[in-house]
Amino acid sequence: MLAMPKKHPQTRSAVMRQESLRIAVVDTTFARVDMAKEVLAEFARSPWKVEAVRVTVPGMKDLPVACKRLLDDGCALAIALAWVGGERLDEQCAHEANLGLQWAQLMTNKHILGVFFHESETRVPGEQRRIARERAREHAQNALWMLFAPDELQKRAGTGQRQGGEDAGPLA
Repeated sequence: MLAMPKKHPQTRSAVMRQESLRIAVVDTTFARVDMAKEVLAEFARSPWKVEAVRVTVPGMKDLPVACKRLLDDGCALAIALAWVGGERLDEQCAHEANLGLQWAQLMTNKHILGVFFHESETRVPGEQRRIARERAREHAQNALWMLFAPDELQKRAGTGQRQGGEDAGPLA
C-alpha cells in the first residue's frame, strides 16, 4: 500500500483507485526555455493518469499565488518553473519567490516543487537550455513519484541526486 499524507484522503484514495490526479504546472513568460513543455511531455510518458493544469504568469514572484489558487482548486501538487536572470537583483527576486512558495505550501498543506534555473549556473546558452529542460523533466518525475510511488524516492535517499546536472553521489 502507498503511504500518503493523512491530511489528503482524496489524494490517497485517487492513487489507490488509479484515478487521474490534477497537477498544477505554473511557468513564467520571463523564462528563456519552455520548461513547462518538458514537464507536460514527461507526464504524457507516465504510466499514471495525470491531468496537468498549466498556467503562465509574467514573472517568478507571481508563482506563489498562482500555485496556491490551483492547489486550492483541487490540484494534488504544483510545479513552479522559473528562469532566474544573472543579476544580483534576479537572485534576490528568486529568494523572495521561493519564500512565497514555502508559504503557499504551508497554507495549502500540499507540495510545490520549485524548479528554478539560475543563469549564474552557466553563461553558455546551449548548456542553459540543456540544464533547464533536464531539470524540468527530472522534477516532473519527482512529482509523479511523490504522488504515485513514494518508494521510488525512498530508494534514492542519500544518493546525492541533482536535477539538471550530474548527481553528487553518496559519501563513502
